[in-house]
Amino acid sequence: MQFRPLHDRVVVRRIEAEEKTSGGIIIPDNAREKPQEGEIVAVGPGARDDNGSLVELSVKAGDRILFGKWSGTEVKIDGEDLLIMKESDILGVIDNVVPLKQAA
Repeated sequence: MQFRPLHDRVVVRRIEAEEKTSGGIIIPDNAREKPQEGEIVAVGPGARDDNGSLVELSVKAGDRILFGKWSGTEVKIDGEDLLIMKESDILGVIDNVVPLKQAA
């Protein structure tokens, strides 16, 4: 199925957090918080301003983003859990993702 968000909405796939702490402790699923980081899967065409002009979104499919803890609406599309949220719910775009240093 093809899904296209409307207006200034985006579809986001959560990026799962690590299952282990830096000390090697495994965190069970029920104790883990939902991640607030995701990858944009699809974007709408944009919102209309007061003059009726289309204002395009600042993000695009493939961008890695941070969003608020309670942002978006959870949906299941083609068996995959995704979020639909407005662009204004996005806190920022993560550029140049660098893996965290491993403890020595």
